[in-house]
Amino acid sequence: MRRGRLICQSLAAAALLLAGAAHADPAAEWVDKLTGHKVIRISREAGTASLYFHQNSYTPQGDKMVVSVPGGISVVDLKTWEMTPLVKAQGAILLFTGRKTRTAYYQRRGPDGGPSTIFAVDVDSGKVRKIAEIAQGFIGSINADETLLLGQWAETDRPLQPGAKPGDNKRFDQAQYAANWPDGRPMTYAEAKEVRLNERLEARIPMEIFTIDVKTGVRKVVTASTDWLNHIQFSPTDPQQILYCHEGPWHKVDRIWTIRADGTGKRLVHTRTMNMEIAGHEFFAPDGKTIWYDLQTPRGQVFWLAGYDLTSGKRRWYNVERNHWSVHFNQSPDGKLFSGDGGDSEMVAHAPDGKYLYLFTPRDIPDVAGIHAPGAETLIAPGTFDTEKLVDMRKHDYRLEPNMTFTPDGKWIVFRANFEGANHVYAVEVAKTK
Repeated sequence: MRRGRLICQSLAAAALLLAGAAHADPAAEWVDKLTGHKVIRISREAGTASLYFHQNSYTPQGDKMVVSVPGGISVVDLKTWEMTPLVKAQGAILLFTGRKTRTAYYQRRGPDGGPSTIFAVDVDSGKVRKIAEIAQGFIGSINADETLLLGQWAETDRPLQPGAKPGDNKRFDQAQYAANWPDGRPMTYAEAKEVRLNERLEARIPMEIFTIDVKTGVRKVVTASTDWLNHIQFSPTDPQQILYCHEGPWHKVDRIWTIRADGTGKRLVHTRTMNMEIAGHEFFAPDGKTIWYDLQTPRGQVFWLAGYDLTSGKRRWYNVERNHWSVHFNQSPDGKLFSGDGGDSEMVAHAPDGKYLYLFTPRDIPDVAGIHAPGAETLIAPGTFDTEKLVDMRKHDYRLEPNMTFTPDGKWIVFRANFEGANHVYAVEVAKTK
């Protein structure tokens, strides 16, 4: 009985914490004492969430952003930080915004695993229209001219963590991994995650990546495999270019792939050259010309943000220090800066002091005295980062990934955090406060 009371007391305390955060002042702001950068809490309600780091959440004109809120979807004015409801509907899953029109897209799952419906909502008028029904699978992206939806389907959809149920992971937006060593000792969260990822990979579940024509509703298979297909995304500029991954333990899979929407041109972006080398969390540059990704040679030892030019095949690698390694990276709209959301000591970099949001300025390493090695133009172009801390995240639980994105004007970076106790959406100003 005492254990039951303790659990109830813990739940009650958590509820009070969430309630307190839910009544936080709108658009509260302060200057981070450690970094000198202005931080704004955009959220009015605890449980508000911004989108995943490579999913577009901004209007083409760069004036509005969409976020998920409990009970629906809201719009944020990026000049005033004012939030207004857009969709009031339980179960509305925000997907992304269009890059051509002022439209947000969302999905509602059917009852008992039935067909899902994709809707489009005008960000200004709130007018909703039905786009398509998805018999199975889910939608992850839309192409640059908003003519094709991109989805993935698996023959079976089981939770990564045995015994987990849909919705169990709302607090951190990912599975809560747990596993034991053969002698019964519990693994760390990171170790358990690798075990569960490998189990899912080895299940060899038939999968498809498919497109849905927005006008006709026609479904076409782009590629099919018993490899674990994931991380699907359309280019922000080329309506036919797709980026996806083979999911699983990164040191085991050939992860990063591109393909055209008609199924042609399948290409492996990065080939491993040493054991335990890993590459992942790939994303397109804002201009769609380059694919960037986290590269480690080997895992947990030497860190790079690596780039691959889709046209020329040229590669550029920027070295990242251990404490500056980040769960996700991103690039500013003008291509001049990068961001990183840091990580805790249990993650792959095992950074002793890495819980910060970072701003990176790239520096190329030139040839000494202008003397070029033969064939230097075909080699990897190396570089380093000048690094600046943006936000102190030492009170943040990294099971909630910050998922930083630059605003379209490049002046702010939007992110998720729980350092005040509950999940909220924040923005940090790129320029330091004087």
